[in-house]
Amino acid sequence: MTPDLSAAAWRKSSYSEGGDNNCVEVADGYPGVVPVRDSKAPQGPALVFGAEPWAVFLATAKGEVR
Repeated sequence: MTPDLSAAAWRKSSYSEGGDNNCVEVADGYPGVVPVRDSKAPQGPALVFGAEPWAVFLATAKGEVR
């Protein structure tokens, strides 16, 4: 089931450096899932990932998993 994201508080990556909205945004406060959207299209669709797969993705992106 997709959570209601109408009141989501979105935040950009700390690595975005305030660039031209070419960022991924995530919303906190949704137990067990991580909503993700494209900052260039805030009214567009959001993807919702399980918290564990999202953590593995981030660790891999940081080079912590080989």
